[in-house]
Amino acid sequence: MNGHDIGILPARVDATESLKAKQALSESGAVILTNLPPTPDALVVAAAHLYGHNLRQIFPVRERQSHDGDLVHLHADSFDQVVDIGGIPNRRRDPDEDGVLIQCVSPPTSGGDSFLADAYRFVDTCADADLVEFLTGADVDLYGEWAGLRGLPAMPRVARHVEYTRTGRRIVRRTDGAVPLHRDPGADEIRVMLERFEHTVRQLERELPRFTLTEGEILAVDNYRCWHGRDAHTGDRTVRILTLLTAAAR
Repeated sequence: MNGHDIGILPARVDATESLKAKQALSESGAVILTNLPPTPDALVVAAAHLYGHNLRQIFPVRERQSHDGDLVHLHADSFDQVVDIGGIPNRRRDPDEDGVLIQCVSPPTSGGDSFLADAYRFVDTCADADLVEFLTGADVDLYGEWAGLRGLPAMPRVARHVEYTRTGRRIVRRTDGAVPLHRDPGADEIRVMLERFEHTVRQLERELPRFTLTEGEILAVDNYRCWHGRDAHTGDRTVRILTLLTAAAR
């Protein structure tokens, strides 16, 4: 296995060149949008340019600040969060969000390079047969590791790491929250395979090509196909994140 086999270096495309940006996203699973101001509104504008009438739902913009931040390992954005606002349930995250836009607001002093992996190629060419069987055949509780977190439903979210939508899109999940189902007779083996999955991905991410986002640039990622992460950094770093559902989402 080689990280370069699944690494992605996304093309940079002017955000107003919608067709070119859509093509780049479709071909590689990611694209960097340029020439937008570093404002929260720019994320919504970028989503509109990329997905147009296929946008089904966007979720609240999240701002993330870090000082001397640690390495963020490869992951796919996924969460199941519902909050109460004025007595009305309000969904702030969705387990099946299929688009992620990450805007660089303020780059760090040094470090913090981003990296991407094509999870489809990982399953098809890098993972061994036993790991593929686990990812495609074993049910887990996607967020069981975070049980008790306010806003996270108490009902287990049962799924497999690799699944398909009703329209045939493949989802390859990657979350730190996955645990065996309660009283699953195969729980011990599932824990072993979860650790193996973690170890395999972390070995590969060391070899992935790196790239740097500059102020205002937006990294758009197909969240069903790609995993993303970033290196440790020194100094202050600020990004904004927008997740969404398209018409082709589960």
